[in-house]
Amino acid sequence: MRKEKIPIKGMHCATCAGTIEKALYELEGVSKADVSFGSESATVVFDESKVTLSSIHNQITKSGYDVKREKVRLKIAGMHCATCVQTVEKALLKVEGVLSAEVSLGSESAIVTYTSPATINDMKKAVKEAGYRVVDEYSEKAAIKELTKQKRIFAFILLLTIPVALGNMADLLPFPIPEIMRNPIFLFLLATPVQFVGGYQFYRGSYYSLKNKTANMDVLIAMGTSVAYFYSVFATFIIPGQLYYDTSCLILLFISLGKLLEAIAKGRTSEAVKKLVQLQAKTATVVRDGKEVEVPIDEVVVGDILVIKPGEKIPVDGIVVEGYSTVDESMITGEPIPVEKTKGDPVIGSTINKNGYLRVEAKRVGKDTMLSQIIRMVEEAQGSKAPIQSLADKVASIFVPSVILTALGAFLYWVTIGQKSLLFSMLILVAILVISCPCALGLATPTAIMVGTGKGAEAGILVKGGEALEKAYKINTVVLDKTGTITRGEPEVTDIVGDVLEIAAAVEKKSEHPLAEAMVRKAEEKGIKIPEVKDFYEYPGKGVKAKLNGKEILVGNKKLVKEEKLKNSYEKQARKLEEMGKTVLFVAEDGEVKGLVAVADTLMENSVEAIQELKNMNLEVVMITGDNQKTAQAIASQVGIDRVLAEVLPEDKASEVKKLQGEGKIVAMVGDGINDAPALAQADVGIAIGSGTDVAIETGDIVLIKHDLKDIASAISLSKKTVNKIKQNLFWAFIYNIIAIPIAAGVLYPLLLPPALAAAAMAMSSVTVVVNSLLLKRFNPQKRKPRREKEKKGGEKNDQSYRSCVQNGSGSQNSQI
Repeated sequence: MRKEKIPIKGMHCATCAGTIEKALYELEGVSKADVSFGSESATVVFDESKVTLSSIHNQITKSGYDVKREKVRLKIAGMHCATCVQTVEKALLKVEGVLSAEVSLGSESAIVTYTSPATINDMKKAVKEAGYRVVDEYSEKAAIKELTKQKRIFAFILLLTIPVALGNMADLLPFPIPEIMRNPIFLFLLATPVQFVGGYQFYRGSYYSLKNKTANMDVLIAMGTSVAYFYSVFATFIIPGQLYYDTSCLILLFISLGKLLEAIAKGRTSEAVKKLVQLQAKTATVVRDGKEVEVPIDEVVVGDILVIKPGEKIPVDGIVVEGYSTVDESMITGEPIPVEKTKGDPVIGSTINKNGYLRVEAKRVGKDTMLSQIIRMVEEAQGSKAPIQSLADKVASIFVPSVILTALGAFLYWVTIGQKSLLFSMLILVAILVISCPCALGLATPTAIMVGTGKGAEAGILVKGGEALEKAYKINTVVLDKTGTITRGEPEVTDIVGDVLEIAAAVEKKSEHPLAEAMVRKAEEKGIKIPEVKDFYEYPGKGVKAKLNGKEILVGNKKLVKEEKLKNSYEKQARKLEEMGKTVLFVAEDGEVKGLVAVADTLMENSVEAIQELKNMNLEVVMITGDNQKTAQAIASQVGIDRVLAEVLPEDKASEVKKLQGEGKIVAMVGDGINDAPALAQADVGIAIGSGTDVAIETGDIVLIKHDLKDIASAISLSKKTVNKIKQNLFWAFIYNIIAIPIAAGVLYPLLLPPALAAAAMAMSSVTVVVNSLLLKRFNPQKRKPRREKEKKGGEKNDQSYRSCVQNGSGSQNSQI
């Protein structure tokens, strides 16, 4: 019998625990199930011969709860091709408690989702037993060490191969070669260290591959070079004949050169994450026991008071508790203009304090800081797979065995039916083995995803994985939430008809309604000293009233005007403002309307241009909002949206997205709030505005850090370019093998492909795929126009649509914005 403690999430009460227990007892083989609501876990005793731990996890899920899962990213060294990827995945999935393993050759990493009893040490052990190694993340020393190792191997092979090649080809060269270099024993002595020292990594890889009952690229190289080498050894010491030491040496030379170039190129694919990591502060000045002490960043805890001097990096996310300065946040938000910071303002870790002294209380440290979350998201994205990779994975699983069979088949054909010599047939076999390239298949998708997601991160576009990229490629409909996405989500006074702002603000100052706050803020901006009122009274959903200087002042909507039977000569002007999608408040004094105040949610900067860009990409743009149809249509017409889903309750947004999907549309939902999360999850691609809530960001497939709607088009464009690059890579990888293998097999006889040239072609095919992916670095998202400081601080808004509407609307000389 086996006993396991399983962490569970989703329980709310003791009844939940009872529900799970009942479900577990239904499984044959479970002898005891003790579920604790307090510890949020289940202790299960079961018979492994009758029920598996995975089945128990599934039963918990079926009962409406879930097993708590952890996710870890492991950096893995030693992988060479798509078969290596599958070997590592299989090894990790054999670890008890590992639920999924996604291994990427491009990023040389594994994203593992697991629960108890799996541990990271278990995973490391499984990877090691499969013939690979788990290494430290982004260790510059380790990267330099690996690159140096490949350089040394190449130099070693090159140094010994030159005299071997010259000796073997002496009769073909126009200049004399020393007799010793023609000597078979001399050639043997040079070729042997090349074969077993330079080729050690391939023999080692072959051993572990075959041990795990798979066959990878190492097997092909080891077989091909061994055939040429041992044939030459036989011809040297047993029956004199043609020597092919140069063939085995040149194959290893070209392949080691390819691996070196590939390592250099692959290093460039992960530059984005390296740059992000380098942004992180290494130390922080903390106030401890009344003294300023410099400590490593890892020792900063939530609640610490940090001292940031001019020119220093802000170490962690926090809140300013003292001081005034401007902070350069461009590395995170992309805004080139420093942002003013004073007491109460939030600051982001790794941004730069420009010219003032700040004291900051740490709120998020370590892995919880915004930069750490961004790095983690990019890492996971770069280690993920796109669905399009599945075809390459299927081919890779049978690729090496198929090549070996093809090589043996060609050998037998030429030595029997083709009636060619054993030597000729052997060269055919070697050429097929070394020209076949599973590496290109393995690198086609992950390298493009790495460069694409990295380039996106540099532009403030965080794509959470290959699946999101591929889905975004197919989008034909974009649904935009209105409040906080198209508009700022903050009501603002847009029109004042009559000299009524002072008395309206005086009454509204007693109210906590967002519209009241907008009026008070407008009065303060204009320098109006707001007087005190008496006898304040609020009409819920209609308006407010109070007494000012002995007069009764009432501010409210049309419904209140009718109920109070106020004299109103402003009905026509009010109607015009309402047609523009604005909320109109009537301001009355002693029973007579004296003027109007119109309030509206102003457009987000670049809304109009961003929506036009989406339409230029032949995408249908839909606006969704809880506003009434009239107001919603007014906003939509200003930004150029034709289809509006109005009066949609927050809980119904997801069902509206589902209806669009029912029409056959591939939908991207863009939102920033908690009530957008279900719709973001329902959409084919959820795009979260980065300045929105953590829930929306967690739910979205793509996160726009800068809150610039133009980045929606950039994100979709990036996905299209990345997927196109993946398709190009896969086409090249497949077409290369489809053409190269038959040529190596001799279909163009008497034109034959020398094995050494075949090895060079194989090496260059992988490099070609990586270099083609690197061309994505040329992707250049639209240049953003920096916002004026006044706009950023909430002052004057860039809202030409409203300006033109007002100028053409009420016609009153007292109308203001």
